[in-house]
Amino acid sequence: MTIRLFHVSDLHFGRADGEALNWFEGLVHAERPTAVVCTGDLTMRARSAEYQAARVWLERLGVPVTIEPGNHDIPYHNPLMRLLSPYRRYRAVERALERPIDLPGVMLVPLKTTARFQWRTNWAYGRVSQSGLRTALAQLKTRTPGTVAIVACHHPLIDGAHVHGEAKTAGGKAALDALAAAGADAVLSGHVHDPFDVAHPVGGRTVRLIGAGTLSERLRTSRPSFNELIVKDGVLEVKPRIFELA
Repeated sequence: MTIRLFHVSDLHFGRADGEALNWFEGLVHAERPTAVVCTGDLTMRARSAEYQAARVWLERLGVPVTIEPGNHDIPYHNPLMRLLSPYRRYRAVERALERPIDLPGVMLVPLKTTARFQWRTNWAYGRVSQSGLRTALAQLKTRTPGTVAIVACHHPLIDGAHVHGEAKTAGGKAALDALAAAGADAVLSGHVHDPFDVAHPVGGRTVRLIGAGTLSERLRTSRPSFNELIVKDGVLEVKPRIFELA
């Protein structure tokens, strides 16, 4: 059986590119992927109206959707909410959208890389918590032989030539080492707004590091884009899909 996933990230409702969103929605309706995986930054400022717009659009896709929070999905201008209930609005959308997804031959493993507080000045950087990593590793232990295990998070776990910008994910390298040892085959991320696909050697094996671009106005070095992931017979293929103006 062939599994097709559309990996999208950094929609940034509030600063979304309407034409790029329409293009992506049209492709979903025409091609009917098995599911859509969104690796964070649904919103620009985690405002209620932005979340509502994101929810309506994602529901309209008509296929199963799974999402991970990004640093822009935590309130920036409401310190009390950020500290006490930073994921309240995100989780309302998550509960509305996510439902059990049967992916024969594929395991999707969530890994949160956002934090309500960090001991450094730039809280947009990523952080992997020990509790979050333990949860991901426990899920990987249930993987059956021949299953392609894909970890989904917002921030790239490590910086490098493939990352145009900086993620500076605290605990990211140790997490990648542990995930690789536990059998992860690929790590999906967003955050840097430019796509990449790197075969990264770690722990005597290779893990694919796959980043999605953005469908927002906040472009960096590339056009709006997403990744098409195809899994067949235990092999993962990645096809970048780039939006071009008519």
